[in-house]
Amino acid sequence: MLCYVAYHDSTDECQDITAAQLRLLTALAGTSTDALFFAGDLGQRIFQQPFSWTQYGVDIRGRSRTLRINYRTSHQIRSQADQLLDPESRDVDGNVQERRGAISVLNGPEPDIPECEDSGSETEQVAAWIEQRRSEGLTPREFGIFVRSEAESPRAKSALELAGLPYERLQPSAMRLGGKATLSTMHLAKGLEFRAVIVVACDDDVIPNAERINAITDDRDLDEVVATERHLLYLACTRARDHLLITSGDTCSEFVEDLLG
Repeated sequence: MLCYVAYHDSTDECQDITAAQLRLLTALAGTSTDALFFAGDLGQRIFQQPFSWTQYGVDIRGRSRTLRINYRTSHQIRSQADQLLDPESRDVDGNVQERRGAISVLNGPEPDIPECEDSGSETEQVAAWIEQRRSEGLTPREFGIFVRSEAESPRAKSALELAGLPYERLQPSAMRLGGKATLSTMHLAKGLEFRAVIVVACDDDVIPNAERINAITDDRDLDEVVATERHLLYLACTRARDHLLITSGDTCSEFVEDLLG
């Protein structure tokens, strides 16, 4: 996590702040010194195109530091997910965030990334994995299931129903309550945490999203779109504390191949 040091007003998830929001915060802060604190992670930027903060009067060059201790995700999951990202991230103003040297305070099993022949095989493997975790004592509310978009939700539902795992759909404006598993798109995963996470339908035409890629008319935008799609999968994977399952049907995404090394 890249931490921007100041102390009066604070903003989390600042990697997705908009230019208008930044202008508002600087106006609220006024001219006082060290009036703002920003915390974020460039690897989780999934909404906003990058832009220069200095042009809006926020210059953090030489005033930032990287927090290297991870308290949420096991070493095995974090180190595997980090393969989706470059070891070093740089923003428009030249600030650098390094992932090298990060450590996790938790240990656990290696993530499971099975090879599935088709979506039917994927359903069976996901259901079997859920049943195994439940036999180890995990309760339904400790499961999070994520898909790239609503189009992939039926595949996740099939596996959940086969496993007999009660679940509820996460709504954008609702808090996660109750004792059921949570089914959600990746974009709603930010800020959530589960003991066990399943990322379903990571096919080659699903992530990166084929429609989004095909809509690009300027080749200069391609790298940015692919990067945000990588960040999206990284975000979903790092919602897991102890257990992570990543599946695909037939041909897996190039991102999954990167995870496999």
